Amino acid sequence: MNSDSILEPLCFPEQSTDGPSLHGPSSELLVCLFCSESVLLQQKDFLLKHLLLEHKMVIADVKLIADLPKYMLYWKGRFLEQPVTDFCSVIKTNSTGPVEKQEDYFLLCDVLPEDRVLREKLQQKRLEEVLEQQQKERDDNSFHRLCMFCSEEFSGNRSTLLNHMAREHSFSIGLPDNIVYCTEFLDALQRKLDNLQCLYCEKTFRDKTTLKDHMRKKAHRRINASNREYDRFYVINYLELGKTWEEVQSEDDRELVDDEDDDWSDWQAHPVSAVCLFCDHQSDTMDQIYTHMKEGHGFDLLMLRTELGLRFYQQVKLVNFIRRQIHQSRCYGCQEKFESRADALRHIMAEGHVMKLPDASAWDQPQYYFPTYENDALLCTLSDSDNDQSEEASHGEDVPVIAEDMSDLRALKQSSVLNQLLKNRSSCS
Repeated sequence: MNSDSILEPLCFPEQSTDGPSLHGPSSELLVCLFCSESVLLQQKDFLLKHLLLEHKMVIADVKLIADLPKYMLYWKGRFLEQPVTDFCSVIKTNSTGPVEKQEDYFLLCDVLPEDRVLREKLQQKRLEEVLEQQQKERDDNSFHRLCMFCSEEFSGNRSTLLNHMAREHSFSIGLPDNIVYCTEFLDALQRKLDNLQCLYCEKTFRDKTTLKDHMRKKAHRRINASNREYDRFYVINYLELGKTWEEVQSEDDRELVDDEDDDWSDWQAHPVSAVCLFCDHQSDTMDQIYTHMKEGHGFDLLMLRTELGLRFYQQVKLVNFIRRQIHQSRCYGCQEKFESRADALRHIMAEGHVMKLPDASAWDQPQYYFPTYENDALLCTLSDSDNDQSEEASHGEDVPVIAEDMSDLRALKQSSVLNQLLKNRSSCS
């Protein structure tokens, strides 16, 4: 098979409790509410078991508590000030049995207004911290890292690496603006690859070559959304703590279904975020991306559409053709092959091949109906040329229109495709 073959659509960056959690660094200590017992945050299950067995205490919905260490410290102080029964519901076990076999258990939950306010404050504080961290990462231009797939070096903003992995390796973890703790996220993914583990199915392989072939052939160049280890790296998971992005999304969908208000007067379309054909620049509107490509690279798609009379699907094929040629480090104008995509782009600009298209037979092919990048928003900005309607009208004159109630079937038989095929078959035989 040709090494240039693309076996699956590429994608632009658009996203286990054993790993890091939403509760924060696993090195923090959790203290018992009643004694000197303490454990690391990652061992919280041990402490919760200790509270149940030794102190008959149950904390409801622990996973919904944004900062468990601070939560525990707060209630440890309150229990020193007042009796536990002033705050907790008492649950009596074996209530119909002998008194000596009955036990009282204490439930601490957000039914208590003080507990609910505490949980909300901790969640709000955690969300503010995450958003502040995300903004720092978005503004940080000191990012430096190697690509985990090709070892190409990237410096500057994190988006350059994420966009590169999505574009060149069909591996996307989501849009950069949706991610927080990016360095830790990439570290976690790198550890899995170093351990020869597939990022999607998480199976382990004997060597890097086998792992690489597996991820390519099985289309496993993505992360496993069911792995809760990744939750802390997506901002959406902090909006309603304890709920994954899938749960938040499903609630949003239900709200849309239940909403009976049909007034769309304030509806606004989401920006297209179309990516330039020649660089990583993204624009929110059709005019902006066309202007950028024309002024920044000398590529005028609108002029080509008019001069060549390109219909909509011809434009689609042309864009997909150019995308694929550049992805394969080849000049689409003269078909010269280069060592890297960057070298190919330098050649295209230096030799003035930006507006040089090969013969239509090279790009006006059925294979280019299919997008090179599966989320290529540039394709959504394309529109029919001014000549389409007149062309379609002229083509339509040759097409026989047959009414449904037609009694004479001669016209149908004479123009029938099946009849023509039968004629061809009999002549061949």
